[in-house]
Amino acid sequence: MGGFAKSFRDLDVYQRALELVVAINSFCNTLPPKEKFALADQMRRASRSVCSNITEAWRKRRYKAVFVSKMSDAETEAGEMQCWLDVALKLAYIPKEVYKQMDESYEHLLAQIITMITNANQWCAFAPPRRDADTPKRGYVTRKP
Repeated sequence: MGGFAKSFRDLDVYQRALELVVAINSFCNTLPPKEKFALADQMRRASRSVCSNITEAWRKRRYKAVFVSKMSDAETEAGEMQCWLDVALKLAYIPKEVYKQMDESYEHLLAQIITMITNANQWCAFAPPRRDADTPKRGYVTRKP
């Protein structure tokens, strides 16, 4: 699974997140001027953060805990986007069909992210081996009694 991608750009999850950035940006351009520095900024920031966290997770995949943490951040931001979509719907800024399509896209993206978190070992295959507690740290000299 994780071994086939040579770059984060090869990941379907990244490509889907990037497509949603474009869709959200286009939608934000339709918001009323009073939302330019409120809802629009929050939506743009959260959608872009999903992409950047996926990218950071990819670069940190040597360290499983960091990979999972960054992917968890991507999951959180995608969930936040669903909240902002709910707000846009309640304020009648978004047609119900557009809302439904975007919400379903975020549900699919969240499923992909959660699958990657759950199967982190497949994505972190290049992680350095763990040291035994008895193995001295690099750069430290151990004294013999």
